[in-house]
Amino acid sequence: MNHTRLIAFLILVAIIVIGGLATLFSTAYRIDEGKQAIILQFGRPVGDAVTEPGLHFKTPFIQKVRRFEKRILAWDGDPNQIPTKGREFISVDTTARWRIVNPLQFYTSVGNEAGAQSRLDDVIDSVVRDNISSTELVDIVRSADWEMTEEKLQKIKEMKPEEKQEVLTKEVKTGRKKLTRNILQEAGEKTLEKYGIKVEDVRIKRINYIPSVRKQVYNRMISERNRIAEQYRSEGKGRAAQIRGETSRQLAGIRSDAKRKAEIIRGEADGKATEIYNEAYSESPGFYAFYRTLESYKQSLDKDTVLMVGSESDYFKFLRDIDASMPSPNNSQSK
Repeated sequence: MNHTRLIAFLILVAIIVIGGLATLFSTAYRIDEGKQAIILQFGRPVGDAVTEPGLHFKTPFIQKVRRFEKRILAWDGDPNQIPTKGREFISVDTTARWRIVNPLQFYTSVGNEAGAQSRLDDVIDSVVRDNISSTELVDIVRSADWEMTEEKLQKIKEMKPEEKQEVLTKEVKTGRKKLTRNILQEAGEKTLEKYGIKVEDVRIKRINYIPSVRKQVYNRMISERNRIAEQYRSEGKGRAAQIRGETSRQLAGIRSDAKRKAEIIRGEADGKATEIYNEAYSESPGFYAFYRTLESYKQSLDKDTVLMVGSESDYFKFLRDIDASMPSPNNSQSK
């Protein structure tokens, strides 16, 4: 009997201890450094937000803890097609950084981070659209303290004269920095009191023309590059013609000088040949006449020419005279 009572007592003590521990665990809760929380009682927030990290207590069983991020969160919107004040349609891609500063207001207005992202889509996109549509394109892409650099100067040099004038003289009234500050201020005012969200920063990630306008811009860029390439080709052709003309002039000079020297050499050679011919003629006029006759035949006749020479011609007479003047073999031997 005593043994049965002891077992029952131990079971009762165990139940009391377990219940106490369960009550303690349901009463105490911990908040991490990067978190903040609100207390919900029957689904409704009660008390102030808990923002200090550490161990905290609540009423067990009827109260629940809802935690939220205290750290900075990111928002990235979708690119939107927006007309500027000058009616240039551009694609604007925006990003922002935000955090929850009033968990109670945040919970009652948007509920969770997904709901906050949806509200930020509406608020920031609307503010960006209003500011872009009331601003000139030059103020969107340039800052008020824009300075000329070598790279920018080179790009401007390649532009058409009217485009150069527009870029260099157009006044920047707002500028990119002031535009983003205006967007940040307006978006922050709309989200802080209404949703408990503080927008820490807004940036324009990318600005580009819409596809239809971009195609026109690319075509204009291609035309401009083709014009510059044609200018380079024209300058190259002019330079090539100049080089060819200079080369032809030098070549004509070289040929003229060579021809002059050749004529001098040829004249000297002809004079020397005449001198030799004169010496040969003075020593043997008959042989010289015969030699000149053979030379004339050689120059005036070819292998297909048939020449009829009479027996009374000077050529045969010359051959007979040579044959008569030559000694016979027998006479040479007897002598």
